[in-house]
Amino acid sequence: MTDDVAVLGAGMHPWGKWGRNFVEYGVAAARAALADAGLEWRDIGSIVGADTVRGGYPGYVAGATFAKALGWQGARVASVYAACASGAQAVNTARTQILSGLADVVLVVGADAAPKGFFRPAGGDRPDDPDWLRFRVLGATNPTYFGLYARRRMAVHGDTPEDFAQVKVKNSALGALNPNARYRKAVTADEVAASAVVADPLRLLDICATSDGGAALVLSGMDFARRHGVADPVRIRAVSTVTPRYPNTVLDLPDIATDSAAAVQPAAETFRESIARAAYEEAGVGPEDLSFAEVYDLSTALELQWYEDLALCGEGEAAKLLKEGTTALGGRIPVNASGGLASFGEAVPAQAIAQVCELTWQLRGAAGDRQVAGARVGIAANQGLFGHGSAVVAVR
Repeated sequence: MTDDVAVLGAGMHPWGKWGRNFVEYGVAAARAALADAGLEWRDIGSIVGADTVRGGYPGYVAGATFAKALGWQGARVASVYAACASGAQAVNTARTQILSGLADVVLVVGADAAPKGFFRPAGGDRPDDPDWLRFRVLGATNPTYFGLYARRRMAVHGDTPEDFAQVKVKNSALGALNPNARYRKAVTADEVAASAVVADPLRLLDICATSDGGAALVLSGMDFARRHGVADPVRIRAVSTVTPRYPNTVLDLPDIATDSAAAVQPAAETFRESIARAAYEEAGVGPEDLSFAEVYDLSTALELQWYEDLALCGEGEAAKLLKEGTTALGGRIPVNASGGLASFGEAVPAQAIAQVCELTWQLRGAAGDRQVAGARVGIAANQGLFGHGSAVVAVR
């Protein structure tokens, strides 16, 4: 167990395809988070930027880039890259600085201006890079992987394309209520079924888009929060950033081939299960304590997998949980009340931070029409490429 870190401010730039530089989105989100916290940029002792990677140039020096755009003021700076887990790693870096006494209050920022279509590896030939290999040798784009994982769930657990479509139906209805979402239109199961096949059995509306957007948080120690007049802030109680264990026998990106378990027995849990368990253990809570969850629905089938990885139900029971309405707004454990990536799309460095923004607004009771009643404990979970775990537990 660690000391809690207070969330003083949360801010976002709406997701979309705006055609502007990522720095604009990050600065807008940062200013919104600062205003929410009642602080000025000059009050910030440290800034942590979540990086993106384009064309082999990592992150445009993201932390310092945001600091320069806000106006140089001498703050400590860090930049973090962990693919889709970059935002959670940035939150963890900020938390570490606060708990170690290096900074009283830290600004965390992530933003992206994503390319059109699916994400590709950076340019150049890199035969020792598993991400490059899966594209060049296997032709395994991200949608291909999503389709393979959906096929696995169908074969192992009996899930159906109709089950997957209902995830989109649920999330699109919630995204329609979120002013920061890119897609604000509820869709029907028939509309999902009528959309183009991308990677069988998944259709266009089963797969998240790539988007522009930004998100930011202002974090502080509890003493600073009290001095600032915030007696009962939302608190981050755990950040899980674990790596896989050998052998890793479940299909995963970018390593499409799995480790052999012929000589070594697999671990008792999969990688994503270990991400959740580590977060629960650090926070001193269990899945039964959760009020809601934000999970990484790169595809509709992957959201169902997260239900099991978070131990919201037993193995193979995710579709049943969905059908019963348990994960819908008003259900026992709403999942992706924000609308999820189905409604936002991927803005890679920002999305784990955006998840924590949603945790914050829900725990404050400030989520409007998508509010989870009586929210007290929330978890945000995703997975970063190359073995980056990512989960955050927040409480009120």
